[in-house]
Amino acid sequence: MTLGSQLAWDDTVLPFQLDAADIRGRVARLDGVLGGILKQHDYPPQVEALVAEMALLTALIGQTVKLRWKLSLQVQSKGAVRMIATDYYGPQEEGDIARIRAYATYDADRLTDEAPFEQIGDGYFAIMIDQGQGMKPYQGITPLTGGSLSACAEAYFAQSEQLPTRFQLSFGKSSTPGVAEHWRAGGVMLQHMPKASPLAASGEGTGDLLAADDLLEGDASENWNRVNILLDTVEEIELIGPQVPPNDLLLRLFHEEVPRVFDVQPVKFGCTCSEERVRQSLSIYSARDIKTMTTDEGRVTADCQFCGMHYDLDPETVGFEAKDKNDE
Repeated sequence: MTLGSQLAWDDTVLPFQLDAADIRGRVARLDGVLGGILKQHDYPPQVEALVAEMALLTALIGQTVKLRWKLSLQVQSKGAVRMIATDYYGPQEEGDIARIRAYATYDADRLTDEAPFEQIGDGYFAIMIDQGQGMKPYQGITPLTGGSLSACAEAYFAQSEQLPTRFQLSFGKSSTPGVAEHWRAGGVMLQHMPKASPLAASGEGTGDLLAADDLLEGDASENWNRVNILLDTVEEIELIGPQVPPNDLLLRLFHEEVPRVFDVQPVKFGCTCSEERVRQSLSIYSARDIKTMTTDEGRVTADCQFCGMHYDLDPETVGFEAKDKNDE
């Protein structure tokens, strides 16, 4: 694989479908996106790994949202890592690039040497979709479960959407000779085509979180198990690259299923913060409230957690009692 071919697949999501098995999926490769996200903060390694995994999940899941829609993933927990938040902004027009941003909050003194997911305590995993102005946002949540964020996402889709879903991910720091060490990630998402489960529809079960086996039966269950066994043969180097292009990977894994690919979706790191948005968020406060936010230097400041942008504003020009900054 040439360098040009590698770069062509970096920061992309390739959708595909296995028609005979009624299964759809995506293959994602992230490189520059993770660099853009992680360079904004000096995260400890455990937190970096969690943010990288969450960003990869966001790319895989977000590819399905429509133009100009926004998908957000969020983890809230009582552990050392209190929150991880990601946003995926769908392309503005067909063929445009989608944008991803992410950040985490954590208590440094509570972090341990255990695995990254062990830094997360009890809490929930949430997916939110903003369909645009005038439309009611959608939100679904599920308890944190399993030993990874991908396991949480699988549980979410089984429980909230009744869609059997599987993620196989790889992420870490690349140390290619001659290239500065940086984060790379790659993964495959499988999802059974939407069908209501007879068991889920009838309300049968134990009351525990649903899994794929609870949602499928007969031929559908056999197809799902067979394709998952094939995915189990994937190697980490195949997921993360750069030697195996995603379309070659699909043929290697699922050639008997005759995979069908669709248009690739490029993604990049991107933030939507702006001075106008900061002013808008402050517009609900009175002059007295704004005074309590004013620094000793007589300024109102704000920092974007996603991109690190710093905003420095005149307190007299913010809030609902603000003077027009164009007034003499």
